[in-house]
Amino acid sequence: MKLHWSPTSPYVRKVMACAIARRIDHEIEAVPCDPHASPPDLLRDNPLSKVPCLIALDGTPLFDSPVICEYLDTLGAAPPLFPPPGTPERFRALVRQAMADGILDAAVGRRMQMVWPQDDGRRAYDARQRAAIERTLDRLEAHPPAGLDDIGAIAVGCALGYLDFRFAHEPWRPGRPRLAAWFAEVSQLPPLARTVPVAL
Repeated sequence: MKLHWSPTSPYVRKVMACAIARRIDHEIEAVPCDPHASPPDLLRDNPLSKVPCLIALDGTPLFDSPVICEYLDTLGAAPPLFPPPGTPERFRALVRQAMADGILDAAVGRRMQMVWPQDDGRRAYDARQRAAIERTLDRLEAHPPAGLDDIGAIAVGCALGYLDFRFAHEPWRPGRPRLAAWFAEVSQLPPLARTVPVAL
């Protein structure tokens, strides 16, 4: 399999963390690309010019990260990351994934707009996105994941890692001891420990 890849993308990190958890990461060839430059190889596989984009075993391009992670969960012999369809456990995992992806969407959006002049509209956008992140972190503090055993937990781990990576000046741990303790523990596990982003 081939993965259109960027080393600092938190969505790519989530895919690779899932692949490691499934013990199939060795089957994935990471192909570096800059999605902002819309390279022809990426556009051929994903017209949205976004990473991650995985070329599946049958040659089908798959995007975005929730789709890719669900596909990876069909491969290998490791315990599944997606609980059985229709179960309360599955909906809890999917809602956690949605909260984590929402944190990432807001954080990435904030980072992208930082390069522009900060007029009233952009400051209002930034405040709204930051508030959404804070509320979601509070919800996760009230109901933190247990371990790193499903897609929701992996997504939350990647989201918290991105906040540390790009927004270290806005520490999220104060007032959230349960979430901080969980993250400290699972950060030592291979899916997160082996995918820590490095600034370029």
